[in-house]
Amino acid sequence: MKVQANGLAIEVEDTGPHGAPPVLLVMGLGMQLTAWPASFVETLVRAGHRVIRFDNRDIGLSARLDHLAVPNLLWEGMKVRFGLPVRAPYSVADMAADAFGVLDALGVREAHVVGASMGGMIAQRMALAAPERVLSLTSIMSSSGARHLPGPRPQVLQVLMSRPKDHSEPAVLAHYVRLFQAIGSPGYPIPPDELRKRIRESMRRGGYRPAGSARQMAAIVADTSRAQELRSLRVPTLVLHGADDPLVPLACGEDTARRIPGAQLVTVPGLGHDLPPGGVERLLEPLLPHLAVGSQR
Repeated sequence: MKVQANGLAIEVEDTGPHGAPPVLLVMGLGMQLTAWPASFVETLVRAGHRVIRFDNRDIGLSARLDHLAVPNLLWEGMKVRFGLPVRAPYSVADMAADAFGVLDALGVREAHVVGASMGGMIAQRMALAAPERVLSLTSIMSSSGARHLPGPRPQVLQVLMSRPKDHSEPAVLAHYVRLFQAIGSPGYPIPPDELRKRIRESMRRGGYRPAGSARQMAAIVADTSRAQELRSLRVPTLVLHGADDPLVPLACGEDTARRIPGAQLVTVPGLGHDLPPGGVERLLEPLLPHLAVGSQR
């Protein structure tokens, strides 16, 4: 269903009893709400939660912002290296305001916020902006955004910087298969046929939106102050990170946990930068008790 959130039409899925403690799931760069595995959502619902997912702005079935410029990511990345300000069409804080707008549209005052990758950054921004509305924070395979942290492995960066040879479904499918195989979990590999099926379903639902992904990436790059601000957080925080993440290395999760007072860090061996069968269950093991403690606030 569509809701109006922060002035934008945002696609939302709302699962579970409305009287249950709400869990807001925030997905990462260029990814749709359907990237949260059904088993993850179902387990949270069985544990007694209301689960709210949404497509971030510029992705999936949510508002396209094609009236905004497409940033030159190479140029903006160079500016970061030299400590120069980055210009982004919108900010991670704007995306956090979208997420609060989703909660407002559903009549939800406070929720557990669980974010993956860029979604973890958005979740951190939510907790900084309105901690009284965040029952607990969970940051999965994400980062504080501190400048000194390591980036993707060279082979992953090479795939990230490549583009499909055209916008046909076979070409885009082949591109994303290469990408997800490059960032996937060595301990929990997804069979190639299953991976292609997931990507094809995602493409047919929300289309290929490279301009939206570029604007989201610019927002990430421009969010340079969050690392210092995290020291002020007093929200119960769980940081989950794969030990074998080739896109956002484990050091990024470790840094996030160090910066947030009282944060718990759980490392999952064999997990990369995805949510594969087997790996999802390892993430749920610490997540469920964390949500139960946050609900007692």
